[in-house]
Amino acid sequence: MGAIPLPPNRTIEQHMATQAEFKAAKLDPVLAQAQAGQRDVWFVDAAHFVRGCYLCAVWSLVRMMIRGASGRQRYNVLGAWNPVTRQLIRVTNATRVSSDTMIELLVRIAAAKTRATTLVLDNARYQRCAKVEAEAQRLGIARLFLTSYSPNLNLIERLWRFTKKKVLRGHTYPDFAAFQAAIDDGLDKTATEYQEEIKTLMTLRFQTFDKTSFLAA
Repeated sequence: MGAIPLPPNRTIEQHMATQAEFKAAKLDPVLAQAQAGQRDVWFVDAAHFVRGCYLCAVWSLVRMMIRGASGRQRYNVLGAWNPVTRQLIRVTNATRVSSDTMIELLVRIAAAKTRATTLVLDNARYQRCAKVEAEAQRLGIARLFLTSYSPNLNLIERLWRFTKKKVLRGHTYPDFAAFQAAIDDGLDKTATEYQEEIKTLMTLRFQTFDKTSFLAA
């Protein structure tokens, strides 16, 4: 992960201190419970995959033309990742992610729930609204909201980058259906073909930032 932006009206030192305090006081304790088998923790986030041409390195003696996608067709994936079981639960659509999408994800998580459950998620409006809060309470699911500008603490962000690398980089798809199918296939393979890579990538070692990281943003 590269440098992340600094929240407005906050100094670098203040943001670093807030993030470190949150991790030590709130995130680490629930993850310790998860590793001890006392709680399920799911990292939640949405990815918006836009169909297009994602080049990597191109070299050719003859100029090649690649047909690009028209418009901005987008495949949305709202996912929850369990770092202990390495299980992914997701809801997908080609419209938009809303409070209804979040509630659908909550219901799916509740169906797999066997013990106390906590979701770690960012402050997106559709995740903090009263409608979602009421459903989470009804299902007995706790929500732990990350501090602002802390994608480095949301483990599932790594999965989205991994998927883009495996499925999109250097690939083009003839239509939107093939694009969606490729993303679904890539996510399904996290439990099979990509299992060893995922095991190494999706660890509970989180990247932290120093002054240099923020100044480079």
